[in-house]
Amino acid sequence: MKRKLSLIVFSAVLLIVMFNFSFTNATDPLEFSEKRSEIVEKVQSEIFTVEIGFKNTGKNEGGWNISIVFEGKQWSQAGNSQYLELEPSEEETLKWTGTVPTDAPIDTVARLVVYYEDSFKALNWWIHVVPGAELTIKSSCVK
Repeated sequence: MKRKLSLIVFSAVLLIVMFNFSFTNATDPLEFSEKRSEIVEKVQSEIFTVEIGFKNTGKNEGGWNISIVFEGKQWSQAGNSQYLELEPSEEETLKWTGTVPTDAPIDTVARLVVYYEDSFKALNWWIHVVPGAELTIKSSCVK
């Protein structure tokens, strides 16, 4: 029983360490420029544009397949994969254009996630789906 418990504890610690390394990207030479973050309001079927700056912080030339996805609980929208090749210290900005799905529920959000090779990074950009039409009371009268 003690051996089984030790194995479970060891496995849990190992998973935590692996999980931590996957988010810190300690050996990852690809750097993102995150100058801003915010929630962008869009209506269903509205076009959006994503621009992300990248830099090779490693010592050798590198190449990465990069794709983006806006991921939410009720909807998601993926961009086409792009290949990026950079010399050491070289920077480049990639651009994607997409459309909020027509069936994205009103008042829902999706977060921008960048996938590259076996890694990913959730950026602080969100799309908030808002109504396309809004009723406002212009005037009223009681006599």
